[in-house]
Amino acid sequence: MAENNANLMESTKPPLMVSVRGLVNRFGQQTVHDDLAMDVYRGEIFGLIGGSGTGKSVLLRSILGLRSPQSGSIEIEGRDITQMNRAQLLKVKRSYGVTFQHGALFSALTVSQNVQLPLAEYCDLPSQVLESLALQKIRLVGLDDSAADKFPSQLSGGMIKRASLARALILDPQLLFLDEPTSGLDPIAAAAFDDLLLYLQKSLQLTVVMITHDLDSIFRTCNRVGVIVDRRMISGTLPEVLKEEHPWIREYFHGPRAGAVRDAVLSSSVSSGV
Repeated sequence: MAENNANLMESTKPPLMVSVRGLVNRFGQQTVHDDLAMDVYRGEIFGLIGGSGTGKSVLLRSILGLRSPQSGSIEIEGRDITQMNRAQLLKVKRSYGVTFQHGALFSALTVSQNVQLPLAEYCDLPSQVLESLALQKIRLVGLDDSAADKFPSQLSGGMIKRASLARALILDPQLLFLDEPTSGLDPIAAAAFDDLLLYLQKSLQLTVVMITHDLDSIFRTCNRVGVIVDRRMISGTLPEVLKEEHPWIREYFHGPRAGAVRDAVLSSSVSSGV
């Protein structure tokens, strides 16, 4: 009976979008990941957390196919990218969008031109169509039409984050990877980005993997989190992870700052009827 119940619970879970098993990443004699496992389910926002030097960016680069791990499997929608050739991997890369920590916009290009880049690379479309599609995504992320002709140097930090997000969404992906999306933003701009992310995730039915240190973002947006500790990952819902006894997790989620954020978010949820 217990086995049947376990199988039933497993069958009711959403499909896996990302599945990592037995991942090992090394740099010389330094082992960053050792038998790391990670699951991301369709439709969730998954927060990727860990201390400095634990390999969050290395993990992301491995999942994106930018780094070949020493061993392990990395499946995106059931396809193991570690077994793919370059042409096969290119097809997979078209299926997801990525934003990097500092936006990674090309300084010599306008916002519109930056947003158009993935379309121009993968699709043979007239320039007018490219501009029109880029403008749709610029509006989608909450930027004014006037931002389209501006250069990155003319944008605020929050606008750069949104422009980068527009570029990540230009190919209409179902899977989105965000690297520190609220890093460097003031609290108002960071909260506005969180609201935008929740809106887009729901309206576009996105699955999001997000590296973040932002406690507010974690408590406000994440359905589940994965914490890299001791070269492996402990993952679960926030209530599940909050019960973990690992010293780093206890310090991170139960320190004075985290407690204040957690209480504020819980209080807001209760007052709003959530």
